[in-house]
Amino acid sequence: MRIGVHVFRFDAVEPNQLRRELAHTCEAVEAGGISWLSVMDHWFQMPGYPADDPMLEAYTTLGYVAGLTSTDQLGVLVTGVTYRHPGLLAKITATLDVLSGGRATLGIGAAWYEREHLALGVPYPPLAERFERLEETLQICRQMWDPDDNGPYDGTHYKLAETLCSPLPLHRRPEVLVGGSGERKTLRLVAQYGDACNLFPSSPDEVARKLDVLRRHCDDVGRDPAEIRVTLLDGGPELTVGDTSAFVERMTPYAALGVESVIVMPPKGSLATWVQNSVAPAVPALADLR
Repeated sequence: MRIGVHVFRFDAVEPNQLRRELAHTCEAVEAGGISWLSVMDHWFQMPGYPADDPMLEAYTTLGYVAGLTSTDQLGVLVTGVTYRHPGLLAKITATLDVLSGGRATLGIGAAWYEREHLALGVPYPPLAERFERLEETLQICRQMWDPDDNGPYDGTHYKLAETLCSPLPLHRRPEVLVGGSGERKTLRLVAQYGDACNLFPSSPDEVARKLDVLRRHCDDVGRDPAEIRVTLLDGGPELTVGDTSAFVERMTPYAALGVESVIVMPPKGSLATWVQNSVAPAVPALADLR
């Protein structure tokens, strides 16, 4: 099992120090052998925290991070489908892939944070329509990254006269991670379009049940479920207090289910210090899990 880091808060330092804090975090991620570095795609901080906490725009941040790293996979957990026109999103992701040396993952979902949409004047359609737009966006990204198809796309919600994307991503197309665990729609989209999924470790039994649902969707679309990388998003409370062995013990049954990566989130405080002192020590211990 591998471990990744998901940065969802930027409140440890003053804004004029964020650039340096992120650079130190990147250094700690690379030095620690951490395989994944993601940021959150929101304009306001999430409910449960002050909405006016600092929040950096995701893809601008990843562009900066790409220039400071060379080994870890880079992505967003997750882009709301409503946030960017799909043609532009495909172009943005292709650019990140090229400039990171082929390390981009497109993490995408149906969007949920109504407040920031209304605040900034971004349309927020009903849930059913957001899922329709999500599927069309996944189709558009595939077509944009196909070197043999620059033609139009004619969907219900999106119509593109051309799907030209130059330069193309370096490795045919970036990894696509469909975030969420909804059994009827989200996991079906994972089976049909995704290279990876991202679940929550509510319990090993519940994750096992979600993976059974995913396998059934894969059967329906003729897909080998082994092609889909399974990841978990976890708070990692044991790591915060320095109890690596307890964290590894809790992750062991998930590794047995085929979970390839666990992505942990920082507590309040220095990002770089947390990565160096709390996350990096778990890398070798988790690597022994199968």
